Amino acid sequence: MAAPNKKSLIPTTFYEQAQKRRGLYWLTPFVVLILYLCVMGVFFWMQRIQSDSVMFVTIDQEIRQQRLMMLVVALSLVIVVSLLALWRYTRFRTKAEEALIAETGFRRAMENSMSTGMRVFDMQGRIAYVNPAFCRMIGWNEADLIGRTTPFPYWVPGKYAEHQETLDLLLSGRTPSSGLEIEAQRRDGSRFTARMYVSPLRDANGEQIGWMTSMTDITEPKRIREALTAAHERFMTVLEGLDDAISVVADTPEGLELLFANRNYRRFFGAQSSGHSELLGGRLGRFTDELIEVYSPSAQRWFEVQHRMLAWTDGRRVRLQVARDITERRQHEEESRMQQEKIQLTSRLMTMGEMASSLAHELNQPLTAIVNYNMAASAMVKSDRATPEMLLDALGKSAQQAERAGKIISRIREFVKRSEPRRQRVPAARILDNAIAFADIDARKRQVLIEKTLPDTLPDVLADPILIEQVLLNLLKNGVEAMEHSEYRTLHVVLTDQSSVLEFAVIDRGHGLKDPERLFEPFYSTKSEGLGMGLNICRTIIESHHGRLWATANPEGGTIFRFTLPNAGESNNNETRPNPNHQELQA
Repeated sequence: MAAPNKKSLIPTTFYEQAQKRRGLYWLTPFVVLILYLCVMGVFFWMQRIQSDSVMFVTIDQEIRQQRLMMLVVALSLVIVVSLLALWRYTRFRTKAEEALIAETGFRRAMENSMSTGMRVFDMQGRIAYVNPAFCRMIGWNEADLIGRTTPFPYWVPGKYAEHQETLDLLLSGRTPSSGLEIEAQRRDGSRFTARMYVSPLRDANGEQIGWMTSMTDITEPKRIREALTAAHERFMTVLEGLDDAISVVADTPEGLELLFANRNYRRFFGAQSSGHSELLGGRLGRFTDELIEVYSPSAQRWFEVQHRMLAWTDGRRVRLQVARDITERRQHEEESRMQQEKIQLTSRLMTMGEMASSLAHELNQPLTAIVNYNMAASAMVKSDRATPEMLLDALGKSAQQAERAGKIISRIREFVKRSEPRRQRVPAARILDNAIAFADIDARKRQVLIEKTLPDTLPDVLADPILIEQVLLNLLKNGVEAMEHSEYRTLHVVLTDQSSVLEFAVIDRGHGLKDPERLFEPFYSTKSEGLGMGLNICRTIIESHHGRLWATANPEGGTIFRFTLPNAGESNNNETRPNPNHQELQA
């Protein structure tokens, strides 16, 4: 930096001339003219006196006198013209000074009303000028700052080296056009952040005489900007960390324009809008908050997608899409479904295993009858007492018993075979009859009567008949077992049409419920030999049919198990009907 003892080219104030009071300069020509007229009056008066006092005047004297008068008159005219020119120039200069003072006052008012702090350094780094806004910004007066050199009073203690580097950069003319961010300290010790812009200050001849700086307090904007930046970073961190694929696109004449995509979207589809279009699922132009499941061939994954319209930062209506990868969930659901089918099949096999002795007894009756009828026919043939009518009667009864045994075996095979769940329109009465036919074998063994109550008109239900038979059979077996030691020996099954659903109720008068809130928990059983899976499987089956299964205490003693199934209304007439050739046969 240059030596501080050199005189600055910038005056201490830019308005020294403007501070002088305006004088009455325009009156000067008039005062001079009046004095000249007075002198000329005195001159002519004295000439007249002299002429009156001299009695004889020569011709030469008279000529000289006339010439003197002409010279005086010519000089007077020159003086008058000069005075008039001087008066005109004085008026012009007075108006120019008035305009200059007005403009200077206007510029001074603008500088004083600015909220931006203005400061001027001379070429040696001394402060030559500050405006009131700069003084208000740092809390120091103009008298405390004009002519000061480093260190300046608004420099932050302990950071003089940084401030000096900034000043050297400023005086070297290498400051960036975007400005410098500096920290300053007010007179009361508080600190603030300012942005400073620098430009060279030049005189009327174009020669640089200093540096003009403007400073703006950006403490609050910087705090807001930092808060917004931090909030944006947190928001972006959350979006980038989500497991969902989030994308925002806008409709353009060229197609979809990708405006935003988080990390998971880019991982599946890259930085292209094709993934968003692929997951739209054909809902272009239809925007609802419902979730849809879409398979993406490019990502080879299943996604649960939700769409929404929102206003973008520029006011455009754009599409927001949130896609959650549910491939593993669907795999688990498929595995769970297959496992559930295995459990249901196992449950049916266990039920048949428990009823094996009863079924063997039930099959033994028609088989024994067949043997007896055949032996009787054979005996009649051997004794030569057989007639065609007698043989036909014996063989017909034998065929009836064989058909009876075949029906029982066919129904057992249909009940226990593994098949895909098939929901169809099926008569509720047929499901009930098939389930009672199975349960009645064990009920007769325990001397319990199963009685059914049906409404006059019974609608069809939309269900898988085998699964619903499994539920009914399980509830009927539980009711029969609960009433084994009861004095009341009738198990009631009541069907009620409730418009949209059909309610099944199995009513027993057994020992009742001991722990009803745990009744449907897996592996909870009131039987010593039970596995605790029967009622849990039944509830799963009913809920998969969009129904409900629950149990209540019977006011007359025992338990009432109820479940509902949706009615197959008129709109479901096109549902798959069972093939008559494959209907279950009653025992």
